[in-house]
Amino acid sequence: MIKKIDHIGIAVKSLENTLPFYMDVLGLPLLGIEVVDTQKVKVAFLNAGETKLELLEPTSEDSPIAGFIAKRGEGIHHVALGVTSIEERIANMREQGIRMIDDQPRLGAGGAQIAFMHPKSAAGVLVELCEKKGDEGVK
Repeated sequence: MIKKIDHIGIAVKSLENTLPFYMDVLGLPLLGIEVVDTQKVKVAFLNAGETKLELLEPTSEDSPIAGFIAKRGEGIHHVALGVTSIEERIANMREQGIRMIDDQPRLGAGGAQIAFMHPKSAAGVLVELCEKKGDEGVK
């Protein structure tokens, strides 16, 4: 089941340069920063009420986020939906003809299990499914 919009991922060149806008200007509290080595990205989560903002800084030039920024510039990268039973959600998406980037969940930031739908199956939007054990799909 899809529970809510969990977070919006925003690709940025530098957390150091970007965080002051979100924290000082907008007044959003920083929930934490971590490096996800498998994705070659450093992420910062900010609390924006029911939905979090996830700032994504590439940690290498061959990071998917670096490629995104090189092609499209900084900005919204993906929308993440908090789900329960991510394996079932992936199977359900595939049964409905949705092209998945991830056929199996993988580990994402905050210990969440994540899987991405291909943007061509979602009207050009990169959609992430995320499930965090113990939080019923809420990251």
